[in-house]
Amino acid sequence: MSEDTIFSKIIRKEIPADIVYEDDLCLAFRDISPQAPTHILVIPKKPIPKLSDAVVEDKQLLGHMLLTVKEIADAEGLSNGYRVVINTGQDGGQTVFHLHMHLLGGRSLAWPPG
Repeated sequence: MSEDTIFSKIIRKEIPADIVYEDDLCLAFRDISPQAPTHILVIPKKPIPKLSDAVVEDKQLLGHMLLTVKEIADAEGLSNGYRVVINTGQDGGQTVFHLHMHLLGGRSLAWPPG
C-alpha cells in the first residue's frame, strides 16, 4: 500500500490545486514552486510511489500520462519545445513518493539540468 501523500490529497480534492487537466486515470496541476514559466505536474490516480515500482500492468497508464503531457503542452502553447522529467527515488531527487511527471517549458532549458 502506498503512503498517503500530498498528491493523494489533491486527487481526493482535500487540498486545493490549480488543476489544468483531469480524467479517469490522471490529474495535472500547476506546481506551487515553478522552475519554469510553465511547470505542470501530471500524476496518476493509481498510487504508484515511484517509476521503479511500476509494473507491466501499468504500461497503458504510463503511455496515457505521456500523451496527456503532450496534450497539455499543446494547450499551453509550448510549440518551441518542453521538457518532461520523472525523478525516481531519493538520489533521483524525488521528494513526493507518488509517481509524477514534470512538464517544464516557456523558456530555453539548459543541459545538463543539475
